[in-house]
Amino acid sequence: MSATQIADIVVPEIFGPYTQQLTEEKSRLVQSSVLVSNAYLAGLLNGGGSTFHVPSFQDLDASDSTGADNVSSDDIADIQSFEAAESTAHPKNDAVPLKIGTATEIAARLERNQSWSSMDLAMQLAGADPMNAIASRVAYYWTRRLQRIFLATFNGILADNAAAPTGTDTHVQNDLLNDVSNGGVYGATTTIFTAEAFLAAALTMGDSQEDLGIVMVHSVVYNRMQNNNLIDFIPDARGEVNIPTFLGRLVIIDDGMPVSGTSSNVYDTWVFGAGAAQLGTGTAKVPVEVGREQLAGNGAGQEVLTTRRTYSIHPTGHAMIMAAIPGGGPSNVNLAAATSWSRVYSERKMIKFAVLRTTEHA
Repeated sequence: MSATQIADIVVPEIFGPYTQQLTEEKSRLVQSSVLVSNAYLAGLLNGGGSTFHVPSFQDLDASDSTGADNVSSDDIADIQSFEAAESTAHPKNDAVPLKIGTATEIAARLERNQSWSSMDLAMQLAGADPMNAIASRVAYYWTRRLQRIFLATFNGILADNAAAPTGTDTHVQNDLLNDVSNGGVYGATTTIFTAEAFLAAALTMGDSQEDLGIVMVHSVVYNRMQNNNLIDFIPDARGEVNIPTFLGRLVIIDDGMPVSGTSSNVYDTWVFGAGAAQLGTGTAKVPVEVGREQLAGNGAGQEVLTTRRTYSIHPTGHAMIMAAIPGGGPSNVNLAAATSWSRVYSERKMIKFAVLRTTEHA
């Protein structure tokens, strides 16, 4: 009997880049522009280090706290004042230039891997090779894991936001959140997902609320939205798939969204703007390996496929402050911890993220 082996269908130099590309193509987070590929982060990942400092410039301060703008003058007294005080840096009526603020974000390296195997005897008894199926699903596996890393990261950002700011953290407590859940006590019209409650969450962005174009919901919340006739569908570019939208915003449905409360009936809905997070994709030393364990199964043999990924998913405007980061980077549990993150962007509107918390059933 002849059988197709994994080495026949997986050429590492081809399979690795292909699955990586397919992973990002299938990710609705990447396609929606919430998670933006960042070449600078990718370059850092291909060097050393478990964390990376990413300096950035803040927006120019346009508030009245700086004294607003100068009122121009052609008063001769200004010139006379300057001539009388040439040795001083800024004479009495000389305009004083402002400076631009800076912030330092800190991104973390994420080294992840997974292996799959199949016993030769199982393939012979089944009449089909499980490794063919495994190889065909690797990209979809990493797409789902990429989304889980993203969810863990923003759980951490939300946990940090719920805590009182300490040190250099610039956030205002719970300024990302509109909570109508009433602690999990169900109200038929007051605690559920509604357009009004959603818009109140978006309003935490003030006049930048239109920057929020993507909504991530649990399927229970999505069902509520459909029951309330809040969902519209638009075809994709090929006209093959109807994409759900809400108030013109793309809807992503994921049952990994946060669910809490004593009755597990409190749901978070997340709203994002483009560039809310940055994606750096590095290259592991050996991204794909195929191998055989000839003595496994008492000599029957076993095939193994191992894939490795090097990522950095970085929430824009934040710093990873976790102490003692492991060499392979933070786990999903670490990413979801409030103590792992600190906001470094001082202006709320620069954080393209808002949350609506609802109670969806009695």
